[in-house]
Amino acid sequence: MLLDTVKTLCALSGPSSFEGPVRDYLRSRAEAAGAEVRTDGMGNLICVKKGAKSAPGKLMLCAHMDEVGLIVKRITDDGYLKFGCLGGVDRRVLIGKPVFVGEKRIPGVIGLKAIHLTSPEERKKVPKLEELYIDIGAKDGEVARRLTHPGDFAVFSDTMAEFGQGMLKAKAIDDRIGCAVMIELLEEELPMDVTFAFTVQEEVGTRGAFGAAFSVTPELALILEGTTAADSPTTDAHRRVCRPGMGPVIPYMDGGTIYDRGVFELLRDLAGENRIPWQTKEYVSGGTDAKAVQRTKDGVRVGAVSAAVRYLHSPSSVAAVRDFDHIKALARLFIRSAAEGRI
Repeated sequence: MLLDTVKTLCALSGPSSFEGPVRDYLRSRAEAAGAEVRTDGMGNLICVKKGAKSAPGKLMLCAHMDEVGLIVKRITDDGYLKFGCLGGVDRRVLIGKPVFVGEKRIPGVIGLKAIHLTSPEERKKVPKLEELYIDIGAKDGEVARRLTHPGDFAVFSDTMAEFGQGMLKAKAIDDRIGCAVMIELLEEELPMDVTFAFTVQEEVGTRGAFGAAFSVTPELALILEGTTAADSPTTDAHRRVCRPGMGPVIPYMDGGTIYDRGVFELLRDLAGENRIPWQTKEYVSGGTDAKAVQRTKDGVRVGAVSAAVRYLHSPSSVAAVRDFDHIKALARLFIRSAAEGRI
């Protein structure tokens, strides 16, 4: 069941450049499904699944394994961890949040000077990252250094839950939803050969996708992603992007890519022909691995299908479960259309 795969992947730790647990899980399922599997120098997991036929244009599906996180920069003599961010993390969501540090998953909490010690002016401002720290309960720096060290990562503590009317709350929905859809499609009988690229370091600049696309050299690529919903009641109507529960998001453009018009129109038509609800971005924002894939070698025709996600890059992202199956259905139809030479 797709939801179970999404939950399993969201529970794993895999911030940018530390994607190992996610990669290991996906590798085990891909190998069991009979795919040819390799890991490149960047850490991308490249899986080739043979289908009923070889199509003239090489097709690649792409989703990134990494999530936003934190990285330990310094350990104070008091035993606190000073940190930086891996990816675009809003400082406002950090204060007081529980985290796990390193592969040993040392529990900690993000701390800040107590409010009764702050001035009225300080209370009006979002604290700088340098003012925050991770408290792992160590009595001093010597104890803390036995548990962790600079260069260790930290991830948000898992707060996964289904709630409301078919909503899922979890960390790392961006982009474990794309990974979940791809691994389940890989396990199916496919109408053509497909390369599935599970990429690294998207959150710090689509770094893995560049190497993956360069080695695969696809002619056609579909990026599966999570994208900012921005449909909160405090967001001006003209700045809202999309809405969970309204179907897959098929963008024609974002902050890094103008998508291939033919691919965009095919995805739109497939959704309409098969009664799959869909939406597009009403406000151009964000970016995906598409910007790296599109610019590889001679250029690649790219399209994207995304899940609308509220509170992206936070400990508690929210998405509509019903969108997950629609994304999978649309991606499956796209593969079939490519096999039939429709694109």
